[in-house]
Amino acid sequence: MVGDSMDEIDIHLGRRLRRRRRLLGLTQQELAHACGVRFQQIQKYECAANRMSAARLWQLAEVLEVPISYFYEGLTRDQRESMERETTSANETLASKETQDLIHAYYQLGERPRRRLLDLAKAMNGEIEA
Repeated sequence: MVGDSMDEIDIHLGRRLRRRRRLLGLTQQELAHACGVRFQQIQKYECAANRMSAARLWQLAEVLEVPISYFYEGLTRDQRESMERETTSANETLASKETQDLIHAYYQLGERPRRRLLDLAKAMNGEIEA
C-alpha cells in the first residue's frame, strides 16, 4: 500500500517538474545543465523512473525559482502522510549504528569488491523475497 502511494507521489512530483520546466521554456538539457546532471536524469525524474532526493528537489526549486512546496501542491492528505511516514522510516534506518558501520566498511573496500558485495546483497534479497 505504501509503495503504491509513493509511486503516485513520484509521478506527481515528475509532472510538477515538467510543468514548471515547460512554463519557463527550458529544455530538459538546459535544466540538466543548470543542475549538473545529464538530461536523461531529468527525463527519469519527469516520468518517475527515478525518485528525487530532498537535495535534488531543493536544487530544482532554486533553478526553477519556486518554493519546494510547489512540487507538493495538489497532493492529497493521505499521500502527504504516507510520504512523511516513509521518510521518517528511511531516516531512522540511515541513522542506525549498524547502517553507519556497514556504509563505512563498504567504502573501505576497493571498487571490484564493492561491486561483488552489492551483487551478493541483491541476490540475497531476491532469495529472501522469493
